[in-house]
Amino acid sequence: MTSTSPNWIVWSLRVPATAHLTGVLGQAVLAGLFVTGDVDLLAWHRNNGGFTHSLLYLQFLAAILLWRPGRGPLWPALASLGLVAAETVQVVLGQSRVIALHFPLGMAIFGMSVMFTAWTWRTLRGNTA
Repeated sequence: MTSTSPNWIVWSLRVPATAHLTGVLGQAVLAGLFVTGDVDLLAWHRNNGGFTHSLLYLQFLAAILLWRPGRGPLWPALASLGLVAAETVQVVLGQSRVIALHFPLGMAIFGMSVMFTAWTWRTLRGNTA
């Protein structure tokens, strides 16, 4: 099912979703480099995590705009809120060094972010109204 909302709302969701996904991918790269021995990248991983998480709040706000006033579905706002919760837990797990849960949750966040961003590009449609 395709959803049609004003173009400015569609783009206000696509841009932060794509930027967030890029940040999540960056987190995986930085984590991989850190665990292979470049300990200086832990600070980069932490800082990128904070920036990436802030992009997710922009995605959440845009998803709310898609729902109201954009007359789009509610689920993108709920999915974004679920990602906010998952990333908040991810930060706590990382700061607590609970790596056995931090790594798989990171993979789940990546998968959810890919699916969400793909939806914004493949299914979500804008109109010029």
